[in-house]
Amino acid sequence: MFNKIDKNQERLRRHVRVRRKIKGTAEAPRLSVYRSLNHIYAQVIDDVKGVTLCAASTMEKDLKSKTAKMSKTDAAKAVGKAVAEKAKALGVEKVVFDRGGYIYTGRVQAVADGAREAGLNF
Repeated sequence: MFNKIDKNQERLRRHVRVRRKIKGTAEAPRLSVYRSLNHIYAQVIDDVKGVTLCAASTMEKDLKSKTAKMSKTDAAKAVGKAVAEKAKALGVEKVVFDRGGYIYTGRVQAVADGAREAGLNF
């Protein structure tokens, strides 16, 4: 018998390992990324209160129209910029980046780069 590895289960194990070290506070909330096959989601979370401060994704109406003709990586960068602008409007300057168990390359890195370009520090 062959046992097929469940890649999402492995990712969740990595995510739990990372989450042991990363905590979002009021001073530096957590910028969490989720990557699906076609879309990408980012949210800024205060783990002390257990509250999502702001979020952005390629599913939002205004971003969906902008990112329709973009590559997935360019769309991810636009999501990073959008979530950073929303966070800056709330007075958040510094965040901790939570890659969600994904490898820090491609779309996950593009979200981080877009957030940095829009003025978030991490």
